[in-house]
Amino acid sequence: MRWLWPLALPFWVKASVGVLLVVASQFHFWSRLSSGSVFAPEMPRAVVILFNWAFGAILLLAVLQILLDVGTVATRLVLRGASGDGSGGVPDGVRYAIGGVAAILAAIGVGAALRVPPVKDVAVAIRNLPPAFEGYRVLQLTDLHISRLFPAWWTRHVVDRANASGVDLVVVTGDFIDGSVAMRRDDIAPLRDLHAPDGVYAIPGNHEYFFEYPAWMQHLEGLGFRMLPNAHAVLARGNAKVTLAGVTDLSAPQVGQAGPDLAAALAGAPEGAPILLLDHQPKNAGRSADRGVALQLSGHTHGGMIAGLDRLVARANAGFVSGRYAVGDMTLYVSNGTGLWPGFALRLGPQSEMTRFTLHMAQ
Repeated sequence: MRWLWPLALPFWVKASVGVLLVVASQFHFWSRLSSGSVFAPEMPRAVVILFNWAFGAILLLAVLQILLDVGTVATRLVLRGASGDGSGGVPDGVRYAIGGVAAILAAIGVGAALRVPPVKDVAVAIRNLPPAFEGYRVLQLTDLHISRLFPAWWTRHVVDRANASGVDLVVVTGDFIDGSVAMRRDDIAPLRDLHAPDGVYAIPGNHEYFFEYPAWMQHLEGLGFRMLPNAHAVLARGNAKVTLAGVTDLSAPQVGQAGPDLAAALAGAPEGAPILLLDHQPKNAGRSADRGVALQLSGHTHGGMIAGLDRLVARANAGFVSGRYAVGDMTLYVSNGTGLWPGFALRLGPQSEMTRFTLHMAQ
């Protein structure tokens, strides 16, 4: 209303635009009607893209309108203090301009969210890394959010790029999907072809608990993933060993499932072997470091999605939002994510990624 009502337009035009804005603003209500969940908009992909663009444009326009109002008030105060008449009306051209900027930024943001991300290289020094594992490479995928927005062809491109990355191990740190097994069976099918010499390991994210968690765990194992819910596996090069551990998500107890338990995940792990931990959310990184974890891989935050918004996301995640952090003697890496939740698919700043880690012996 602050943007639309002052415009010099016929009432019927304002009313029509107002209705469109209200419809777009209720994107998540329409998603719930389509599937029973705000997390799975079961509409044609073009409609989901259009809703994401319109919803994003409204949010960006709201921010720009607030800035415009603050500027207008400041201008009036300055003019009144300079013995002016205090007028500071905003021309229609300025309102159209911020509307256009919001629409263009939203289009750029949605386009960035929909891409198949490139492989990003990160080198990590690991204390006590056995010489046999020098140069060992791990590819992290996370927050795929396979859905109507990220369908089978997108998943196929991600798998092809992952398989061509030349890594020793592939890990997925949760949020595979948005939707039930019945909804996503075809869209997730290409993940069956994901492979690496030392296997493909994964943990659940919070979204797996929103949609029939037991069914998804069984289905993912059927696709060839070795799931590590509060469990570990041992990677070996001759007599040299590295522990790969995984924990469940912090949201698990809300649906009656076991919460993250690092002690259980490490029970029986080889003494002295460096520990690589998969934990969807980065909040507990301090505890992981205290338990002697060398490298923790997380996701969940989507990198904050939008420059500026990332500061709010960081506050909700113990200060961790994107990239590498030193937590005691442990390295934490928080991926921006490979995909994005289809209910707010907008990236302005933090870009999606498939992250290839090369492990080196710490000097």
